[in-house]
Amino acid sequence: QVQLVESGGGLVQAGGSLRLSCAASGSIFSINSMGWYRQAPGKQREPVAAITNDGRTNYADFVKGRFTISRDNAKNTVYLQMNSLKPEDTYVYYCNADISSTSGPRRWYWGQGTQVTVSS
Repeated sequence: QVQLVESGGGLVQAGGSLRLSCAASGSIFSINSMGWYRQAPGKQREPVAAITNDGRTNYADFVKGRFTISRDNAKNTVYLQMNSLKPEDTYVYYCNADISSTSGPRRWYWGQGTQVTVSS
């Protein structure tokens, strides 16, 4: 079994910062890419940022210069540092990871989601 557990969401004023964390645990052999998505009610989930296992990053245009993705491979954890937050960043944020498990085929796993609310 593999689990992704997110933390760090909450309520923040516009211009503020939050740091999301997502820790993978369980029967993990290796973790390839990790990333963050976000979703509003009734809308499709959209990619925010991604990072490969050797540290290459990719960002959606709407977060470039404000959000930073990073990972700690020793802790099987990915982070999303969110600065200069705007009310339009209010979403549920999900992490995902491409994991090779010791007990099953390689596939993408998802966290349960964490709410980020930015007040104006």
